[in-house]
Parts: sequence; structure tokens; C-alpha cells
Amino acid sequence: MDNPRLVNLVGALGLALADGQHRVVTAATGLASSDAAALNFVGQTPGCSIDAVRTTLAISHPGTVRLIDRLADRGLVERKAGVNGRTRGLWLTPPGKHAWLRLNEARLAWLDTVIDRLGPTDQAQLESAVEDLLAVLTPGYDESEHMCRMCDLRVCPQDRCPITRALETAT
Repeated sequence: MDNPRLVNLVGALGLALADGQHRVVTAATGLASSDAAALNFVGQTPGCSIDAVRTTLAISHPGTVRLIDRLADRGLVERKAGVNGRTRGLWLTPPGKHAWLRLNEARLAWLDTVIDRLGPTDQAQLESAVEDLLAVLTPGYDESEHMCRMCDLRVCPQDRCPITRALETAT
């Protein structure tokens, strides 16, 4: 290990960022982390299948069904015809869309306050370093979906996503 202190700092940063996002998302929506991640995925990919949610959250099929049942019971998600007409798809209800917007606004606002503590030069360096690290951490498609489960694709579209670009480069 060339720089054990840096290794330790990066580990602590990862946990602090994950914990902070969890706190603000829970406060904004009242949802547990996995429920919020599912809500976000359904909001990003209307009409998606339970299997797509399962892959993204990296949980079992029965666990995913229970999770979607919880969101449906809260009136946030509904099952109806899927995008191909042969399957059942998951769609946000109007209250679900409202919760999804609150989730993303709270998450992005909190992260923005953290990043705003850095000056413009440090922010540019951090962006570059994070893009490099995310590319290194991208092992495959299913894992990449899991990594991006809380992303807001409106601010990081696929053509600019370092994880998507890493996957394209690997194939």
C-alpha cells in the first residue's frame, strides 16, 4: 500500500457520502434506502420490469416483489402494461412522481452543499478524479446499474456517464 492514509480517507469519504445521501433521501421521502433506489429507478425508466429493478438493486426476485409491493401499498408505484405490451411494467403514480422529484432535489442539494466547499479548481480536479475512479470500479453492466441506482440521469446523461463510457470501451 503506497498511501495507506489516502486509502483510509477515501474509505471514510465513501461512507460519509453514502450516509449523508441516505439521511437526506429518507428525510425527503420517508423511504428506506432500497425503496428510494427502486423509486428512483422506476422514475428514470418508466415501464421497467421487476427483473430490471432486481438487477439494479442487486437483491433477490422475492425481495424485489416485496419492495415493489411496499411502494404500491404507499401509492407510489403501479403495475400496468409494460413497454412491449406483453409484460407488466412499473410506473410512478402522481404521488410517486412527486416523491421521486423530492428525492432527487434533496440528494442533489445536499451533495451540492458538500461540493460547494471546494473552489472551482478543486471541483474540476475532483470531477476528473471521480470519473477515473468510477471507470476503474465498473466491472460489468449489471454492476454498473447498481452503481447508478441513485443517479439523476437528467444531470448525468448516458453520453457523459463515465460508467457507461467505461462499459463501451471494455466491449
